[in-house]
Parts: sequence; C-alpha cells; structure tokens
Amino acid sequence: MTQPQISTPSHTAAQPKRLGFFSRLLDEAGAAERYQLVAAQIRHAEAHGFDSAWVAQHHFHEHEGGLPAPLVFLAYLAAQTRTIRLGTGIITLPLENALRVAEDAAVLDLLANGRLEVGVGTGGTPASFTAFGLDSEQRREIFAGQLATLRSAWAGEALAGGDRLYPAGAQLLGRLWQATFSPQGAALAGAAGDGLMLSRTQPRSAQAPQATLAEIQHPIIDAYLAALPAGRAPRIVASRSLFVADDRTEALRLAELGLRRSIARSATLGKSLVPADAPLAQIIAAYDVHVGTVADVVASLRADTTLERVSDIVFQVHSIDPPQAQILRSIELIATEVAPALGWRARAATSTTTDSPLEAFA
Repeated sequence: MTQPQISTPSHTAAQPKRLGFFSRLLDEAGAAERYQLVAAQIRHAEAHGFDSAWVAQHHFHEHEGGLPAPLVFLAYLAAQTRTIRLGTGIITLPLENALRVAEDAAVLDLLANGRLEVGVGTGGTPASFTAFGLDSEQRREIFAGQLATLRSAWAGEALAGGDRLYPAGAQLLGRLWQATFSPQGAALAGAAGDGLMLSRTQPRSAQAPQATLAEIQHPIIDAYLAALPAGRAPRIVASRSLFVADDRTEALRLAELGLRRSIARSATLGKSLVPADAPLAQIIAAYDVHVGTVADVVASLRADTTLERVSDIVFQVHSIDPPQAQILRSIELIATEVAPALGWRARAATSTTTDSPLEAFA
C-alpha cells in the first residue's frame, strides 16, 4: 500500500531543542501515592537539566490518566521546583469554565515565576462529556468558544458586565499550545500563533494502517508552518514514549509487562491495537515505543524524522510504566546520554522569570 509522502519545508523549528518530561500519572498506586511519585520524577528531571515537565488531565478513568486537576498539581510542583517549566498537556478545555482556567493559570504563573505553559485540546473520552452534561459530538464547537474566551480574558478585554481579569494574564498568550491529530487543527493553531502539540501515538487511517508516526505527523507540521504568521517563531512539541535502561533484556522485559497490561485494559474497552498474543516487536511498533539501551533508543529516535522539525521533545514512559526506580534511572540516561546524542545541551540551573519560553531557552 502506498504510504503518505513526507514533505520537509525549509521553515522548521529553531534550535536548540528543549527537553521535556511528561506524565499521565499512571503509576501502579493509589491517587495520593501517584502524585508523590510523579512529583519525585519531575524533581529528578529538573535536577538533571530537563527544560520542562508536562502533565495530562483525565476525568474519572484512572487507567487512562490519574489527574483531573492539572493546575492544582502544578501549583504543588511550583513550590518544589525552581527552573523547570511546568505545562499542561492538556487541559480538556470544553469541560472547563474558561474564565476560571484563565484566573487559575494567571495566579499559578505568578507563583511559579513565569514558568507556566498552557496546553489545551478538545479532549477524548465521550463518557466524560456525558458526566459534565455535554455532547461530545459538539466538542469542537465548544472548544472554539472556550478558547476565544480564554484569549479574551488573558488579553485584558472587557468581559460581560465590564470586568477585566485579575490578576492579568497577557503574558500567557505567548505560552498557549494546542494539541491536535489533524492538519486542519494544526492550521488553526498556526494561524493563531500558538504552539503545536503532537502526540506520542495516534490512530492510523484505514487507507494507511501501517503508516509511521512521522508519516502521519509531517503533514500536520506542514499545515501548522504554512499557517503561522510571518516572523512568528514556530513552537512544536513532540511527545514520544521512551524507556531506556542499562540492560536491553531488562528493558524489554519491563516493556512487555507494561505493554501487555495496556493491551488487556484496552481490550475491555474494545480499543485493542494488537491481539493479546502478538509478539513484543509488533506491540512495540503498534504503541510507537522507543525502548532498550541508550544505543537502541538513540538509533530508534534518529529514525523518527519528525523530531528534526520540532522545538521541544518531550518523553514519557507510557504505556510501559516501569517501577519508580527504573523511571528515575531512565530520566538520568535520557539527560546524560540520549538527549545529548540528539543535539540537546543542558542549560545552567538559573531561575526563569521571562514571559517567553523561547526567550528563556534561546
């Protein structure tokens, strides 16, 4: 079957790239312990020079994600960290009151000394929309309205009744990101001058079921860059599943345990990507996972041509989800060996108070 053509226009993201750590808070533990474990992971990432840390929002379904209140969690992290940028990846904006998001984000950014990044998206699970009294089929229309309200509030425009946002949030307009699976969504993000968030995995079409993640995401990047206003620096974050260990056999053993757990959970929802008895190599390919030793992972990541075009590479351990000690070791190996092999260089540990993440890490 003919695969999509990859185009690589000259208008690509500026160097140097920034390195991020991402979590959906899926550690095998209760909610309170999950939050403590991920906080420790993010502190560890900061200690090893990571530029950013991101957390996802999921309502109700703890096996998809364990955090319904990302801004609350990031406020907790802001008190424990000093240099690492703190981002939402994402806030499900259709399920929120946009003005309350604007207020909470503005307060948190002040408390974090200008380190907040705000990623938003339309959201996923239809059942969550039902619980909030909304129709998931209308998510795009709801999202567009909520996003407009968020921008207006941060821009200091008069709200209904004449009030204006306090504290002000204009600095956050340059730190807004949109997540999307489609070129159409990317074009909207580009036209607005927002950052673009690319997923670690996404559905394949019936026309190209074996397409690589790069083949799917290059057209999304193309659409974003084509719509970006002239002179606006592109902000593109690519999330990737990565688990690196000192021993390849152990890495694959832990990967198989975690990935087969994911298959079992997906099967209960009728969403299995591969059969339960599929060989590990097939599962790794289906879940878009980079796993193994430093050499294995570097070679695998270099084959992902998407990463040449992004400003931020953000790594997560899902859906492998190894034990805490192995996650911390993977963070160390990423910072000391994997990311440098891809061109990343750690910055000096200085506090960040600039309004722009691009200025902070230029």
